[in-house]
Amino acid sequence: MEWRRLIIDRRLGLEEFHDGNAQIRSEFQRDYDRMIFSSPFRRLQNKTQVFPLPGSVFVHNRLTHSLEVSTVGRSISREVILRMRDKGLDNSELNLIENIPDIVATACLCHDLGNPPFGHSGEKTISTWFSEGPGAILRGELDSQQWSDLINFEGNANSFRLLTHQFVGRRKGGFAMTYSTLGALVKYPWTSEHAGSKGKFGFFQSEEESYRKVADWLGIPETAPGVFARHPLVYLMEAADDICYQIMDIEDAHRLSILSTEEASEYLLGFFETPRREKLFRGMGYLSDPNEKIGYLRSNVIGTLVENSAEAFVNNIEPIMRGEKTAPLVQLLPQHLKKGYESCSDLAFNKIYCAPHVVDVDLAGCRIISYLLDVLMDAVMNPDKNYSQLLLARMPKQYDFNSTSVYGKIQSVLDHVSGMTDVYALDLFRKLNGHSLPAV
Repeated sequence: MEWRRLIIDRRLGLEEFHDGNAQIRSEFQRDYDRMIFSSPFRRLQNKTQVFPLPGSVFVHNRLTHSLEVSTVGRSISREVILRMRDKGLDNSELNLIENIPDIVATACLCHDLGNPPFGHSGEKTISTWFSEGPGAILRGELDSQQWSDLINFEGNANSFRLLTHQFVGRRKGGFAMTYSTLGALVKYPWTSEHAGSKGKFGFFQSEEESYRKVADWLGIPETAPGVFARHPLVYLMEAADDICYQIMDIEDAHRLSILSTEEASEYLLGFFETPRREKLFRGMGYLSDPNEKIGYLRSNVIGTLVENSAEAFVNNIEPIMRGEKTAPLVQLLPQHLKKGYESCSDLAFNKIYCAPHVVDVDLAGCRIISYLLDVLMDAVMNPDKNYSQLLLARMPKQYDFNSTSVYGKIQSVLDHVSGMTDVYALDLFRKLNGHSLPAV
């Protein structure tokens, strides 16, 4: 792969309008601004990250998480540019890579757009509604890839759909983002039939043609049928996400008293070797507020991971550009940092993600999403019923509930449900069950 092709400002769906003239804002900066002002991005403020949406204690939601990931992604990118200047690039390539921070920052903003309400349990609920729930009856009406898309429902693939699909009444190309931003967004550039045991993939069958178009323009090779190399900037976006969710989950767990100050400190100090660890421990002594102590350590951990992630990227740039590297950057860190990260990951799995606060969201979300799928799928599959007509009359018109294909009808429901905020999904659940009526 070559930077001359990987970084281009041509927009999906607006190719014929591309003029390449210099503007005050670059096209990549326009991507960033376009996303900040978009409705799907704003809706992230009311979607669960890990913990329930805040009561008296404010913790991260999808919006604050995405903004922090974008900030960290931009920082890693700037560190990369500093190190890339010694890699023998010519002036035109050096000018191109100056756009990396804007591309990565925008991809980071977009990375969670497709996630349904109620955290990652929402993805699992949608998948299992088809694989082991009422949706299993639809298996015979879909081809193998379409069925695989559904039983492995993936927020990442849904993000790509949200940005590129032409919804009813919308323009061609969806949000008409630049090819480079779209390429940097797709963490798992393969179809659902290659999802593997973790169920990860990058685009649904309905968007495969769009991704192939993006990959062709950017010079991203198809390494096997339905499997593509990663855009190199995906590694930077992924590293920013890995850093933020792992470290910020610990800080949130501390604020919610799931972790004590001593526990949280121990795990965050575990990223550092003895001399630095002792210095940080002394620095904590100047602070009396427990939350400030953890915030101080969190800041130092993120700063260290940013620098070392950039170093890992540049040290592996040759195989990455050949499409050979598949390991995330957090797995290429120095051993002491990698060990610290793995310890935090184990802590999150064993103590944070199974905390009552988190499980309560999973349970409620599973019931709410399952019920919404039950009634909405029945409505689109049986539109002549009286109840179906009443229900579909109040659904957003941008979703193609009248699609001529079963796959299209299913996707219209998933578009609607996955786009809901936690609060909207709960409110609709109550109304459809007759537990909430409009004020008269």
